[in-house]
Amino acid sequence: MAELATLSRPYANAVFDLAKNSGSLESWSNTLNTLVTTSGDTTVQTMLNSPDMAAAEKAAKLAELCADEINDDAGSFLYALAEHDRLPLLNEVQSQFEALRAEQERTLDVEVVSAFELTQGQSDALQAALQQKYEKDVALTSRTDASLIGGAVIRAGDMVVDGSVRGRLTKLVETLLQK
Repeated sequence: MAELATLSRPYANAVFDLAKNSGSLESWSNTLNTLVTTSGDTTVQTMLNSPDMAAAEKAAKLAELCADEINDDAGSFLYALAEHDRLPLLNEVQSQFEALRAEQERTLDVEVVSAFELTQGQSDALQAALQQKYEKDVALTSRTDASLIGGAVIRAGDMVVDGSVRGRLTKLVETLLQK
């Protein structure tokens, strides 16, 4: 949703700048992951959505739940989000932060979903081709999905290449229905 992205951007940029200037990109990445994971728990979600609790109190409770995993800066960040009723943006802030971090570190996370398990040679060739195309270090993860019938779907950043048999059949059906 574009609105969430727009609202989250200043917070993600601020956290990224803080992390970059202090040399703690990985630490902040872990912190945001902890906050998002914790806030995703159903009990915590209930607490965060409660109209009976003030926003600052919600931030304090979340910080308390994550106390072993976060530092004072992260607590201050939570209070800043709460002060402006932006605690629900944690997921989007984390997503934007990770995108900024990947750009800074010149890395690209690529997911390959294939009908059959990739061989090491196929993985290496695909990784090399993507590194050359994007001029970034590529972290390749793969998994299988038999429903693709054959081929693969590659997700690299905001690009998706659907080379699966299922995808091609779907396109063929759409084309035939248009005529």
